[in-house]
Amino acid sequence: MRYRNIWSEVPPRKVIATPSRFRRGIGKYTVVVSDACNHCLKCVVVCPESVFRARGSKLEPPQDHLCLGIECSKKSNRCMANCPVSAIRVGVNPSVKALGDRRWTADLLMSTWRMAETGSLPKNDLEYRIGGSQGGFDRLRFAFPKRLPKPDLDKNDIDTSITLNRRNDACERIDIPIPVYGGGMSFGSISQVTMLSRIRAYAAWGSFCCTGEGGYPEILYPFDDHIITQVATGLFGVREETIQRVKIVEFKYAQGAKPGLGGHLLGDKVTPAVARIRETVPGSSLFSPFPFHSVYSVEDHKKHIDWIKTVNKRGLVSVKVSTPSDVDMVAVGSYYAGAHIVHLDGSYGGTGAAPDVAKKNIAMPIEYAIPKVHKFLVDEGIRDEICLIASGGARTAYDVAKAIALGADGVVTGTSDLVALECVRCHNCESGRGCARGIATTDAELVGLMDLEWGTRRIINMLWCWRDQLREILYRLGMRSIRELVGRTDVLAHLDYNSNVQDDDVREAIY
Repeated sequence: MRYRNIWSEVPPRKVIATPSRFRRGIGKYTVVVSDACNHCLKCVVVCPESVFRARGSKLEPPQDHLCLGIECSKKSNRCMANCPVSAIRVGVNPSVKALGDRRWTADLLMSTWRMAETGSLPKNDLEYRIGGSQGGFDRLRFAFPKRLPKPDLDKNDIDTSITLNRRNDACERIDIPIPVYGGGMSFGSISQVTMLSRIRAYAAWGSFCCTGEGGYPEILYPFDDHIITQVATGLFGVREETIQRVKIVEFKYAQGAKPGLGGHLLGDKVTPAVARIRETVPGSSLFSPFPFHSVYSVEDHKKHIDWIKTVNKRGLVSVKVSTPSDVDMVAVGSYYAGAHIVHLDGSYGGTGAAPDVAKKNIAMPIEYAIPKVHKFLVDEGIRDEICLIASGGARTAYDVAKAIALGADGVVTGTSDLVALECVRCHNCESGRGCARGIATTDAELVGLMDLEWGTRRIINMLWCWRDQLREILYRLGMRSIRELVGRTDVLAHLDYNSNVQDDDVREAIY
């Protein structure tokens, strides 16, 4: 039975403010009001960001996460200067030091929360473009031309759409309005609310989201036309009926965060509902083998793809692979086997469930893999016939644009979606009750911490802000379409190899 997707018929025409679901959000600054406060409420009047709010004649606890910073508070027309009893103090939030890591810094986390709340960039000094890893995308900068953009170029007319089927075969041609779709996160690894929030958001944008290897829950059926179902080595919940429901089927041969290791879902996350979808036993740990033991050659690979095309004649086939040293040969082999999409998954991806020893030491970083594959496909004369998608470390709109400039057509996201839902990157994703924010959990009590409509809107808002940033990047480069950016490594500069590019130039000259 086919369902009509009602949600996708209501495109995200406007941003709806979606504040934190917790009483007080986490911000870069902390605002303290001492007992000397006489509740004159002058701070409520002068604060431009509604940090201070009143209930009746009394001042409520300040909303720290909205504060623009220490310098703002010291201005003559702001809170500290206007407090008649000097009861207000603004300082750096000490908890920020314990938040995040080098890839997902505290600034990146908080700026993503702000985008998800408002659909716009943070107004304070949060760094929303790069992290602190000192490597990968964090060392790349856009070398924008000094000249003004084309006078007839309108940001609102810039095209950010990409085509997923470029083979001109009998399968459906699919365009998505943004160069982003959601990566696989299986039912069991994340909650049903998280899964639905992601899929509803990408459906609203006219894009796609992958089920991961945990099967195809019935609750997803209304979104068939925006779902990528995954066939992974464990074959959990894979049936011909679910393959036939969708427009895109993805083979997952390897995950960049843990290549050669397969998947692992601990028993405490295998609830009766998860076990039913995966056709396993509740409470038993589940392992996905590595690799497909039926695929040891390109010929075997082609048989796999032919199987899917026989079962679902209209569906596109995506091949997700990690990034070994010969990943360019893997990509070419996938093209000749009949794939429409080659999905490169680099080493920086994965949630807190992926072991660090794998993420940091096995797969090739995605910023090396993309140009390697792109160039080889160009040399083979088939680049225009395959859609190259990248994942494994894209955290921001600038990362998306950098991946495309390196040679990808689009990007798959995962962790960014969870951060939009207020993930704090505590790295306890593998535990059934480990996610204190109810995102990567199957525990009934923790799942109830998040509302479905709230989660959907947060991801829609983040993607809205990303599209605006992509258009700004293309505008400054004088490009009318995101497709013009593919493979344009000449618009990128690397801090290690360009002596005229300095870290201090980030805000003023390079970004």
